[in-house]
Amino acid sequence: MNESVLRDLVPAVIGVLVRRGADFASAEDAVQDALIRALQTWPQDPPRDEKAWLISVAWRKFLDAARSETARQNREFVVDMEPAAGPVPTSDDTLRLYFLCAHPTLPPQSATALTLRAVGGLTTRQIAQAYLVPESTMAQRISRAKRKLSGLPLDTPGDLRTVLRVLYLVFNEGYSGDVDLASEAIRLTRQLFAVADDAEVAGLLALMLLHHSRRASRVVDGERLVPLAHQDRSLWDTTEIAEGVTILQTALARDRLGEYQAQAAIAALHADAPSTAQTDWVQIVEWYDELLALTESPVVRLNRAVAVGEADGAAAGLAALAEVPHDLPRRVAASAYLHERAGDISAAAELYAEAARAALSVAERDHLTREAARLRHSSGAGL
Repeated sequence: MNESVLRDLVPAVIGVLVRRGADFASAEDAVQDALIRALQTWPQDPPRDEKAWLISVAWRKFLDAARSETARQNREFVVDMEPAAGPVPTSDDTLRLYFLCAHPTLPPQSATALTLRAVGGLTTRQIAQAYLVPESTMAQRISRAKRKLSGLPLDTPGDLRTVLRVLYLVFNEGYSGDVDLASEAIRLTRQLFAVADDAEVAGLLALMLLHHSRRASRVVDGERLVPLAHQDRSLWDTTEIAEGVTILQTALARDRLGEYQAQAAIAALHADAPSTAQTDWVQIVEWYDELLALTESPVVRLNRAVAVGEADGAAAGLAALAEVPHDLPRRVAASAYLHERAGDISAAAELYAEAARAALSVAERDHLTREAARLRHSSGAGL
C-alpha cells in the first residue's frame, strides 16, 4: 500500500465531510480515524475505490461521534443519515484547506502541525516524532489550533503567502523521527502547485527541489556538516536540479518576481556551477540585491555579504557585513569566514570559536569548533 497516495486523498475527504455538514475539527478527526483503519485493513483487503472507502468510513466515524456527543449532552442532534450511494464528488478542496490550516490567527508551530495533519494526512504520533516532542504535547497543539478555527467555513479567504511560509517552515525542519519533513513539504507543495496558479508557488517548489538536490552531500558520517565549498557535487541529484530549474524558468517568465523565485534563482546558480570557484558570484550578488529589495531581511543582507566577499574580495564582504545587525544569528560565523579569506587567521579562529558557542544546533557547533581548531593548528597556536 502506498501511504503517500493515501495521504494525498485526505484534503478531498475532509472537504466532502464539511460539505455534508461536519465542522472542520470533527471532519478532520473522523478522517484521521479512517486513515488509521485504512492502514490496518488495506494491506489485506484493499478497496476498489480508495477515496469512496475513506469518505464512507470517515462519515460513519463522524456520525458515531456526533451521536455519542448527543447522548452525553442528552439533547437532540439532527443530522442526515448515511447518504445515498452515488459518484464521489470530484472537487478539490486542497487549496481551501491550505488556507484554513495556515490561517493568520494561528502561531507558526500550530499552523505547521495542523497542515501536516489535515493536508498531509500524517498522524499526531508521526508529527510529534518529527518535531521531537511528546505525542500528548503535539495533540494539545493541534487541538488548540482546531478550536481557534472553530466556526470558520472551509472557504474562508486566506493569505497564500502565509501558506507558503508554513510550507517553507516544514521543509526547513528537514528530517527527524520516522517522517522526512523535507520530502513531505515537497509533496505538499506539489499539491499546491497543481491547484494554485501563482508564480511564487512555483518559485517555492523550485527552491525546495534545488535545495533538496544537494541533500546527500550535506552531511557525512550521519551528523558532520559539509559546507557547500567542500560538498561532493557528484552526489547532487541532477533530476531534481533539472526539474527545479525548469519550474523556475517558467515562473520567472511570468515577470511576477517574488522572494521564493529570487531564492530559487540563487540556488540554481549554485547548482549549475562545477565548483565554488567557478560559481557566478556576481550574478548571485545581483539576485541578493533583488531579494533584499523584496524583503529587507537582515538574513538576506548577511548572505549577500558573504556573496560579495566571493565576488569582490574579502574586504568588500566585510564592509557589506558591517551593515548587518551584530546580534543576528550566524553573523559571527560569516565574519569568521570572511576574516579567513582576508588572511587574518588568528582573528578568524577566535571568531569561529565564538560562533560555535552561539551555534543553533549540535552539528553546527561541532563544525564551527573544528574550523576554529583547524585554523589554530595551521597558525601554530595549538588547540
